[in-house]
Amino acid sequence: MRLLPLITLVVQLLKPTYQQFPRQCVTREVLASKECCPIWEGDGSACGARSGRGACQDVVVSEEPNGPQFPFEGIDDRERWPLVFYNRTCRCLQNYMGYNCGECSFGYFGPNCGERRESIRRSVFQLSTKEKQKFIAYLNLAKNTVSQDYVIATGTYSEMNNGTSPLFRNVSVYDLFVWMHYYVSRHALLGGTSNIWTGVDFGHWAPAFLPWHRVFLLRWEHEIRKLTGDFSFTIPYWDWRDAQGCEVCTDDLVGSQSRLEPNLISPSSVFSSWKVICSRAPEYSLRGVLCDGREEGPLMRNPGNHDRNLADGLPTSAEVDFTLSLSKYDTGPMDRTANMSFRNTLEGFGNPRTGLGNSPKLAMHAALHVFMNGSMSSVQGSANDPIFLLHHAFVDSIYEQWLRRHQPERSHYPQANAPIGHNSEYYMAPFLPLYRNIDYFLSSKETGYEYSYLRDPGQRFVDDVASYLEEARVLWPWLLGAAVLGALCSAAMVVCLAKVSRSMWRRRSRRQGSEKQPLIISTDTEGSSSSYRTMRP
Repeated sequence: MRLLPLITLVVQLLKPTYQQFPRQCVTREVLASKECCPIWEGDGSACGARSGRGACQDVVVSEEPNGPQFPFEGIDDRERWPLVFYNRTCRCLQNYMGYNCGECSFGYFGPNCGERRESIRRSVFQLSTKEKQKFIAYLNLAKNTVSQDYVIATGTYSEMNNGTSPLFRNVSVYDLFVWMHYYVSRHALLGGTSNIWTGVDFGHWAPAFLPWHRVFLLRWEHEIRKLTGDFSFTIPYWDWRDAQGCEVCTDDLVGSQSRLEPNLISPSSVFSSWKVICSRAPEYSLRGVLCDGREEGPLMRNPGNHDRNLADGLPTSAEVDFTLSLSKYDTGPMDRTANMSFRNTLEGFGNPRTGLGNSPKLAMHAALHVFMNGSMSSVQGSANDPIFLLHHAFVDSIYEQWLRRHQPERSHYPQANAPIGHNSEYYMAPFLPLYRNIDYFLSSKETGYEYSYLRDPGQRFVDDVASYLEEARVLWPWLLGAAVLGALCSAAMVVCLAKVSRSMWRRRSRRQGSEKQPLIISTDTEGSSSSYRTMRP
């Protein structure tokens, strides 16, 4: 961990990210016009139109009916996203992306976004020591760098007097994503205190759960690359199948448990200093307000000491295998009660042994959130914990396995009557630029990334060898130094032993010489009065 401060310092010197409500689109004038089409600095035109990157166009949303779970209309800012705030946004062309079409689409790189490249997400345990340190340093940099292009909403559109009194706040790059996860899953505010609707979630409990989180991870990965300038960066995953505990809860990864306070992170981990946001859902509901992005206390985690009435423990290989065997993506009402639904079972509301929905205990994805017993256990605030990224990357890989095994047609995804926010043509709240649910109901290869353990055996072997070589490359200077030092020590010992041996030989020679001399004299003076022979009784 000694390299961590150095890595953090280096990445802090790099250009900061230019990133959920674009800063250029939160002025009174823009909110009044309802047009969010910022200028791309590359050519000075809105949406980079002069360079053929995109165009400012009307937002067309789906008119297909929603399910009965949300019996309101025109009460929530996320309805028919993003029309409450904007009815014109940039529509990017070719391989371009971004709120002003100034970035490359997922999987494309280069100044003109013409380079197609597949990125590989690896197990966090495949990372070398240096790569682990870099991952932690990137997380910490994102936590402590204010997003230059995006801000978060701290009030509803109604509270903003329909845009005439903007209510937005600066936020760090990491906390931007914490806020997005909170915003998509928050309760609907019906007006006044304690007047909420809890039975709604635009990113969970329904078909868009997996596509929404896929885009969430892609956007997070994309922003880290921009922030650090490291376009080879990928989110690692934690394969938690059959794990007996929190294997990643070590100080060289996401932090071990504090010995003094088991609900907190060890002081030896950088994450012990992190403060959470958007973690007090009951309080927001009671007051009838949105999370305002202010710090609310330390990151908390006490893995394994969870409520056993909510979940048994971490998911098993057998449960994953059963879940993957379910051929239907979603079924029936397409909510938590859905039976034999791959999505509902993977999300954790379907029993991973029977496939029946509305299970009395949470399992699969949801079970891990409960198991962590802290910040991760709140849906709205769970993204505060960096374990969220490792966990959801593996959940996404299971989604990818299912897509490859069953190869569903696009029509397999529900076009209508899903819970609000989850129909196929619905734009995902609160993303800007806009992404549709149906466009991420396809293989990860189409968006430029792959999971190492899903590659063919030959490719996996190459990955493993490369990982070992990288670890060896990092250790080689130390091993070489140790070998040289060992050789020097051995040589010194040989010299010392030689000197000692020579000295002992000389001493032994002198001692042997002094023992023979009397005998010689005795022989030469035989018969003298001092000889035994001349002495007589």
